[in-house]
Amino acid sequence: MCGIVGYIGYREAYPIIIKGLERLEYRGYDSAGIALFDGSGINLSKTKGKVEDLKAKAEASISIEGSLGIGHTRWATHGVPNDVNSHPHYSNSGNLVIIHNGIIENYGAIKEELQNRGYTFSSDTDTEVLINLIEEVMKKEGVMLGKAVQIALNQVVGAYAIAVFDKEKPNEIVVAKLGSPLAIGVGENEFFIASDASPFIEFTNNAVYLEDEEMAVIRLGKEIKLRKIKDDSIAYPLVQELQLNLEEIEKGGYDHFMLKEIYEQPHAIKDTYRGRLRSAQGIIKMAGVDDHLQEFMDADRIIIVACGTSWHAGLVAEYIFENLARISVEVEYASEFRYRNPVITDRDVVIAISQSGETADTLAAIKLAKEHGALVFGVCNVVGSSIARETHAGAYTHAGPEIGVASTKAFTTQITVLTLLALKLAKERKAISEEDFTAYMLELEEIPAKVEKALESNAIVEIIAEAYKDSSNCLYLGRGYNFPVALEGALKLKEISYIHAEGYPAAEMKHGPIALIDDQMPVVVIATKKGHYEKVVSNIQEIKSRHGKIIAVVTEGDEQVRDLADHVIEVPETFESLTPLLTTIPLQLLSYHIAVMRDCNVDQPRNLAKSVTVE
Repeated sequence: MCGIVGYIGYREAYPIIIKGLERLEYRGYDSAGIALFDGSGINLSKTKGKVEDLKAKAEASISIEGSLGIGHTRWATHGVPNDVNSHPHYSNSGNLVIIHNGIIENYGAIKEELQNRGYTFSSDTDTEVLINLIEEVMKKEGVMLGKAVQIALNQVVGAYAIAVFDKEKPNEIVVAKLGSPLAIGVGENEFFIASDASPFIEFTNNAVYLEDEEMAVIRLGKEIKLRKIKDDSIAYPLVQELQLNLEEIEKGGYDHFMLKEIYEQPHAIKDTYRGRLRSAQGIIKMAGVDDHLQEFMDADRIIIVACGTSWHAGLVAEYIFENLARISVEVEYASEFRYRNPVITDRDVVIAISQSGETADTLAAIKLAKEHGALVFGVCNVVGSSIARETHAGAYTHAGPEIGVASTKAFTTQITVLTLLALKLAKERKAISEEDFTAYMLELEEIPAKVEKALESNAIVEIIAEAYKDSSNCLYLGRGYNFPVALEGALKLKEISYIHAEGYPAAEMKHGPIALIDDQMPVVVIATKKGHYEKVVSNIQEIKSRHGKIIAVVTEGDEQVRDLADHVIEVPETFESLTPLLTTIPLQLLSYHIAVMRDCNVDQPRNLAKSVTVE
């Protein structure tokens, strides 16, 4: 959600910033802009639309020279998407320029006060209010930019990641963070600023991640100085070595990042359990759990908080934890949990799940849980992210960068981590026999190969997609472990093809949704030969008798459902609790192919952001 890029150093800033903005497109945006200092003045270009539109406009209308610059992709909050509301924004004097990810909640009152002092505004944004507040502080208090930013931020309410520079001091950029991610790439006499490390990975492997309520004055020839915004205390930057590489964030010959990431799942799942799943020794090794094992063992319940796809992974985990480890589990939308005044105690363990590790609602839920004394365990993908730093302990999924907005490998790797955790606790609690524990470990090791096998359904799925690409609605049904997969399948179709789709427990169909069934309604049914198979077959027969079109995901060799369904997609057999790792694969492919056939923007669906860093 919004993307920030900045550069100060000895290279030409323009190509670095444009390339960086392209790499941040996955975050979701509706406009883009850039500001460059060419040695005498600021050259600014911004436009509604894509980065390629910005590039064409900038190269035709402004000087693109200079080694200092900032760029932005905007996801509209205050003010409609248009050229004027796009970032960067000037102050009234034209000396200061800012980019901002987040929301200033009290901007209205500040704007009114500034207008009373003679300030004028050309946009509808909260960001233009912030840059003029900073300018007013500089004039009124007689301070330099860094101090003015600090004073101004102590007067605002909201969330932000900002980068500001003053054309009168072109050797520095001031940055600050609260609630939105911000990384500083550290090179030889050059610095990079970005929402994540992808814009500068080919230039440096060293990065500093700002903590909440931290700011930095970045000066050429000087070390980074961090300060706490609230009390002016000095913070010492921790320079981290980046783990990702350039090849990981390129498409690698695939037409879309989403398709690439679907096909990366066998490798990603293996990377997730590598070093943790030690079948030869008969153990599961997870340092974050081992360090807090007694708290897990003494827990009255586990509360899982997440949003979107991560919430669906949490629902799968609820079945797994309760079945294998016999621990009571509640799964909560983080966005509701934080406002519901929930009952939390120091005997609860809260598991927070987020691909990016920056989800605003999940971060707020973490802080609430910590205030009530609960142990908070994070499951996320991005090393050094806010959730990784805020939680007491956790486990990375090691899925590698996920650029497509619609999560795919995040879902399967999250389920993998949560399965490992459930199995480990099941063994420690003696809720599972040694024989069954060993069997689960061995079967989990086979999952990557079985996902490879499930991917072989791609050609069949593409044919099915052609038949239903013009549908207006779709139902997804599943039972038990595969009910969350039905929800996730429906979400994928909605996200990237804009077809209305709903997921239901199969047994709930007769409590309302069955009224929708006719010969125009495709119904995706997950009907593996595990659990409540015969019940699902009965549900299929109910749909068939009402002329619904049935797309069934079945276990290899199933003939009973094949005789009833209009289309069948096979997946390999596995343990019931592991079936979501396989049944989700054809549903990801189905949504992908339908979206492509509908000429939708698969990697950057409209109105969506990869990382939701504001409420």
